[in-house]
Amino acid sequence: MPHLTPSRQLPDADGETAPDDAPVTPDSTTGDTSDAPGAPDSTDSTADHAPDATANDTPDTPDTPQPLETPTAESPDTPKTTPEPATDPDPAPARAGWFGWRRKYPRVARGVTVGVSVLSIALVYCALLLPNRLERLNPDAFLRIPAEGILLAGLLLWLPSRARRITAVFSGVFLGLLTVLKFVDMGFYQVLARPFDLVLDWILLDDATDFVRESFGRTGEILAVAGVIVLLVAVLVLTTLAMVRLTNLMARHRSTATRTTLVLGTAWITCVTLGVQLTSGVPVATKGNAEFLGNRVEQVRAGLRDGRIFEKQASVDAFAATPPDRLLTGLRGKDVLFTFIESYGRTAIDDPAMATQVDAVLSKGTSDLKAAGFESRSAWLRSPVTGAGSWLAHSTFLSGLWIKNQQRYRSLTTSDRATLTSYFGKTGAWRTVGIVPGVRRAWPEGKFFGLDHIYDSEHLGYQGPYFSWTPVPDQFSLEAFERLEHGRKDREPIMAEIILASSHNPWSPIARMIDWEDLGDGSVFHQIKKEGTDPKEVWKNPESVRTEYRHAIEYSLRSLTEWVERYGDKNTVLVFLGDHQPVPTVTAGSTSKDVPVTIVAHDKKVLDRISGWGWTDGLKPAGNAPKWRMDTFRDRFMTAYAN
Repeated sequence: MPHLTPSRQLPDADGETAPDDAPVTPDSTTGDTSDAPGAPDSTDSTADHAPDATANDTPDTPDTPQPLETPTAESPDTPKTTPEPATDPDPAPARAGWFGWRRKYPRVARGVTVGVSVLSIALVYCALLLPNRLERLNPDAFLRIPAEGILLAGLLLWLPSRARRITAVFSGVFLGLLTVLKFVDMGFYQVLARPFDLVLDWILLDDATDFVRESFGRTGEILAVAGVIVLLVAVLVLTTLAMVRLTNLMARHRSTATRTTLVLGTAWITCVTLGVQLTSGVPVATKGNAEFLGNRVEQVRAGLRDGRIFEKQASVDAFAATPPDRLLTGLRGKDVLFTFIESYGRTAIDDPAMATQVDAVLSKGTSDLKAAGFESRSAWLRSPVTGAGSWLAHSTFLSGLWIKNQQRYRSLTTSDRATLTSYFGKTGAWRTVGIVPGVRRAWPEGKFFGLDHIYDSEHLGYQGPYFSWTPVPDQFSLEAFERLEHGRKDREPIMAEIILASSHNPWSPIARMIDWEDLGDGSVFHQIKKEGTDPKEVWKNPESVRTEYRHAIEYSLRSLTEWVERYGDKNTVLVFLGDHQPVPTVTAGSTSKDVPVTIVAHDKKVLDRISGWGWTDGLKPAGNAPKWRMDTFRDRFMTAYAN
C-alpha cells in the first residue's frame, strides 16, 4: 500500500523551541509548507487517492470462485450517482498558549508577555544588587552595575543551547539561595549585629522560634515559621523562572544581548578605573556578590579551624593547680552574688535619649546604698556578643575564655574547665546556688558551672503571668532568693549566680516596682500586666522600643539595689553586670559591645583589694573608666582575692 502521509523534517537537535508569542513563518515551522505560495494541498491529494487505496487494501481470495458479473442496462429512471471522494475530517484548530486566550486577546497577551519579561529582568537585577543589611537597603543600592551579572550574561551567550538552559536553571537556584542568605543576614544584623554563620548558627534558628512563641504565642510562632517557609520557596522558584525567561530572551535577541553586555562591561571597567561614585559615595561599579561569597568562604574556614584553636586556649588555666585552701581567701565568710542584668549595655548609660533617667536611678541607688553602709566601684567589660546570646556572655565571664559562638559553648560545657562558680564550690567554703528565672526546661549545663542547686522559673513559687518572654519579674526572683536561700537561718555562706530577666527583649509589657510585702505568690502581677503596653504596638516605632527598654533597665536596677538595701548585711558582696548590649533598634547605630560592671560591698576590705584597678566610685562607670575583655575578669578577680 502506498504511504501518502507527507514526510516530516526532524527538528534540529540544537534548536530551541520557539516561544508562544513568536510569529509563525515558513522558517520557524518544522516541515510545514502548506501556507507557502504554490504549495500543493496535501488533504486534496490524499482524497484523490483514497478509492485506490481502498481497492488495494482488499485481500485476494482465489479459493472462492467469483460469479461473472453481467452488465445490465441502466434504467432511465434510476438516478445516476457519482461517488464522492473520501476526505479527512478537518483537524481541530490548535490553541495558542494560555488555553487559547492569547489568540482571543493578542494585544493584552503581548502586554502580559512583555510585562513578565520586564519583571524577570528586574528580579534578577535586584537580587544581584540586594544588600544584606537593612540600613543599606536604599535606592542607591540598586543604581549600580554588578560585575557578576555581566559575566553571567557573557557565559550564557557563549554556551550552546542545552548547556545554556541547564546553566540558567542552576544560576537561578543559586541566585535564590544567595538572596535567602542575604535576608537571613538582615535578621541577624537586626538582632545580633553580625551576619549569619553558615557553620555555627543553625542552632540559633530553633532559639528564634522559641523566642517568637514565648513572646507572641503559639499562633505567632506558626505564622512566622509558615511565612518563612513560603518566602523561601517563593524566592527560589521566582529567581529560577526569572533567570530561565531572561536566558531565553537573550537567545532570541542574541545580537542585542551581546551588544548590551559589551556596553555594560565597558561601563563597569570605566567606572572602576575612574572611581565613579553616586552622590552618597557608593561606587557605581560593584562586585559585591563576589566579595560576599568570598567572606562566607573565609567564615566557613574560620569556623572549621576555631575548634582546634579553642581547644588549645581551654587547656591553659592559671588556677588549675592552686590548692583549694588558697583560693578566694579574701572572700571567706561572705555571701558573694554574681548577678547578670539582661541587655544592660553601655547604651543605657551613654545614649542621650535615656542617660538622664538611668543616671538618676544609678545616682539614687548609690546614695541609698551608701546610707546603708555599702560602697561600690564600677567599670566596663567588653562582651563577646551583642543583641542576644546571653549564655555566651555568662560562660565567658565565668570561664575566663572567649565564648563567642555555640560551638565554643558546647566544647566548654563538655570539658573539665573550672569556672569562677565551680572554684567557689571547690573550696568547700560556700554553698553554690543558681537563680535562673529565664530557664524553663532542663538545663544540664548547670552542673558544669558547679552549682549545688538550681532554681529555675518553675521552682521560685511564682504564680503570676509571663511578661512577654520574661517568666518571672526581677523583684519576685530576688524575693524568692531571699525566701529560699539567703534568708534561711543557720546557713553556710552562699555563692549565688543570679540571672535577672525582666530587661529581656521585647521589653513590653514590663513589671513595675511594688511594695516588697505585697509580692505574695506573684498573682498581683496579673493586673500589672494588664496595665502594661502591647509589644505589637510598641515595636511599630523604634523610639517606643527604646523608651520601653529604658523602663526595663530602670526596673531591674531598682529591684537589685532595693534588695541589697533591704536584705544586705555586712557579709554581702554583690558583683552585677550587663551580659550584652541590646539589639540595634535600641543602640541606634552604636557598634560598642561594652557593658557596665559593678562591685558592691559593705566590708571596705573587699573593695581595698581592687583599689589598684582604677574603677569609678559608685554604680555608674565613668566614660573613661577601665575597659576589659569580659574573659579576663575571672583571673583578675581570683588573683585579687587569692591568698
